Amino acid sequence: MPLSALALLSVLFLLGRNPDPDASIPYADVDPRELAERQAVTSPTYAGVTDDGAQLSITAAEARPDGGQGEGQAQTVHMTLRARDGRAADVSAGSAALEGEQVLLGDGVRMTTADGWVVTAPQFLASTIAGTVVSDREVNVLAPFGELTAGQMELRPSGQGSGDHVLDLSGGVRLIYRP
Repeated sequence: MPLSALALLSVLFLLGRNPDPDASIPYADVDPRELAERQAVTSPTYAGVTDDGAQLSITAAEARPDGGQGEGQAQTVHMTLRARDGRAADVSAGSAALEGEQVLLGDGVRMTTADGWVVTAPQFLASTIAGTVVSDREVNVLAPFGELTAGQMELRPSGQGSGDHVLDLSGGVRLIYRP
């Protein structure tokens, strides 16, 4: 047994490569000085409850202050709005601008509901207090029964104290029904 251990160790030393002192660390692709000088928060998380009792959580890959334009900018954003009955709407976006209780989601926004609806639009405006998600631009919807296109969209509380939300499509709604 000791001889096999000695043989194994000698093979490790004989076949081992010499380290290259000029080789860089493969995962150090950022400038440490630039990283230390800018103001940013990595993996920020926001959690709260809307006026109607829905749980709201927002996460991002990075958030940084916005130079006087608003409160901040975030990159690679994921937002979940979960009603009191447990049904959820998940929104993902490439970026977000934070302005008080409003979050402007942009750069490839996609919302998926618990009922199987997928809504895409250029941008959404979400309210962290009212629990609404609004788009004033054209939205494309993939529903369980077909495809819809609408000029505007609003996901809002139903207003009856039940904690449910209503997805309201308006502005020239077109439906392609696929049974």
